[in-house]
Amino acid sequence: MTAVQHPARDGTNGPGRPPARVPFPVVDEVARHCRQDEEPETVHIEVHLPGRLDRARLTAAFTAALRRHPRILMREAAGPWYRRRYEWELTGDPDVEVVTFPPPGRDALERARRRALDSAPPLTASPPIRLEVVEDDGSHGTVLFLTVNHTALDGPACLRVLATAAELYGGRDNAPAAPPVRVPDPSPAAAPQAASGWAPPARVARGTPESSPGNGLLVTELPVPHRPKGSPYTVNDQLMVATALMITDWNREHGARPRPLRITMPVDDRPRGTDMPIGNGTRLVEVPFAPEELDPARMRELLRRTADRTRALKSQPRPQLGRGAALLTAPVVPVAWRAAATRGLRRAVAPWTSTTLLSNIGRIPYSLDFGEDAGRAHAVWFSAPARMPRGLTVTTASTAGRLHVALRWSRSLLGHGDGARLRDLFEHRLHATQEGP
Repeated sequence: MTAVQHPARDGTNGPGRPPARVPFPVVDEVARHCRQDEEPETVHIEVHLPGRLDRARLTAAFTAALRRHPRILMREAAGPWYRRRYEWELTGDPDVEVVTFPPPGRDALERARRRALDSAPPLTASPPIRLEVVEDDGSHGTVLFLTVNHTALDGPACLRVLATAAELYGGRDNAPAAPPVRVPDPSPAAAPQAASGWAPPARVARGTPESSPGNGLLVTELPVPHRPKGSPYTVNDQLMVATALMITDWNREHGARPRPLRITMPVDDRPRGTDMPIGNGTRLVEVPFAPEELDPARMRELLRRTADRTRALKSQPRPQLGRGAALLTAPVVPVAWRAAATRGLRRAVAPWTSTTLLSNIGRIPYSLDFGEDAGRAHAVWFSAPARMPRGLTVTTASTAGRLHVALRWSRSLLGHGDGARLRDLFEHRLHATQEGP
């Protein structure tokens, strides 16, 4: 039973009993094995509200939301070196002060973003998340920074908890909206084949890296791309094409020869209601592109081919990290031995790692309405870890009719100026995916 399948429980087993324990599922164990302090595996969620929040009420509401989703209240259990599994220890209450209020100031937002990239909440204290509440002097509003240790949890699960906190704080309904319906293709075709998965894919060409380790981040807001009514492709397909063309343009500018691209795409089939399983619940698929396919002059054909490919990949049942990861994490030898084998394998297969990751959260399903005090969220950004060998991730979400894009990169590969150039290329190529209204 994986973490996202485990039923909710308070973790106490009654008074006087030790906390309940849950074995690490495959995704959590692999992430735990490959942890690196210089590039923490954090997910950053940034929610912009038009007004100010009462500190005591927000702290109480968020703490109550954690208890309503008790699978988030967990810490890594201690154990001997020869144990065969890592285990999560479920707790009834937080071990630490989860909600903090950094001092406001001109650079408060940038400092909070930097902390979200550079410092992961520890796995040894429950819960492995933190919420920073920054008062934005420029807009007189509030920005909520939720930093998540990705070994334990993913962004959509933590957004569900934040929606519960908003409902408890503001007293207004934050039930999820119905997901958009994909228009069925009247003449579906088999997904076109692309380059062989045995060929190492293209890498993002090296730009002007920075001397300090860690990740860099750039966020931007764009219009949601127009899509003609009845189109066989989705906004996600447009984002996928824009990402592929952005990297193609970038690599061409830096003298890299054309090579096949593979873009990792998380797929999340969980419900978004209060019964949403909490944990790392997405499965990863890889969308391939051959160099000759990435022709902007044949945009409609490229979008149609991408739509066929993503539709076929989403429909195929597949373990979250593939069948090989399940074998690698089988508890037949001590977990410390499996950790060494996993790290060695990761280094060996690095040339075959996908080119980049595009994580499209889609339209935020919750209103994130904090009532009369702070109002409803008008912008939500996510960012996913960008460790090498990928070195670049693109994360998108839409709120209030706007597309919120986060580019995150490894500073050993790119610098801030490179991020700005990639943003411009992405915006240009995303605009090109639109057909006239």
